[in-house]
Amino acid sequence: MQASFQSSDPGFPDPGFIEALRFNEAGLIPAVAQDWLDGAVLMVAWMNREAIESTCASGEVHYWSRSRQELWHKGATSGHVQRLRSLRYDCDADVLLLTVEQSGEVACHTGARSCFYEQGREPSAGGPGAAPPPADACTELMRVIEGRRNHPEPGSYTNTLLEGGDNRILKKIGEESAEFVMACKDDEAGAIAGEAADLVFHLQVALAHHGVSWRDVQQVLARRRGAPRRP
Repeated sequence: MQASFQSSDPGFPDPGFIEALRFNEAGLIPAVAQDWLDGAVLMVAWMNREAIESTCASGEVHYWSRSRQELWHKGATSGHVQRLRSLRYDCDADVLLLTVEQSGEVACHTGARSCFYEQGREPSAGGPGAAPPPADACTELMRVIEGRRNHPEPGSYTNTLLEGGDNRILKKIGEESAEFVMACKDDEAGAIAGEAADLVFHLQVALAHHGVSWRDVQQVLARRRGAPRRP
């Protein structure tokens, strides 16, 4: 079957890329699935030529099941399909990196968002309550802020802001915005980065206060990236 899925995303290679891949002696290549918004690693599985071609043709990820020795359309029975956003291979052409939009936010068969949740000595059962996978710095920061909101800690600056509500939070956003503007006016790169970080933090506190997730913001940004240009 000839790969035919088309995308404007520059992460998609030329359809002939399969010929450059280095499959192992069983005709397989490992594939890492990564969340398209926060970069979290969701799972690792295997693909063969048929799985890659089916993925590119349909736009939904297919793997090769080594235990069942058959093509595996991810999420076909559970509904947790993976929509392919981009595909790349590494410098040795023997590992694939799939950027995916994971339906239902569940990639692991245990019901966890990611298969990579273990940290302790003894394996756990996973599931929806499993630890979330490592992600980008802003996502990790938001997790800390939401953690403070849900489990307040005495002396926490974040909790002081949250306890003050909109009056305190929005006042700080105004102050940090002005400081960011002044840093830009002074054209000091270090100060600009520092003030931008302060502004992002206080914006996230406001989001947490109003129950808006950072992922909601990421999704809006992603949609706007592909939107028509404004006149």
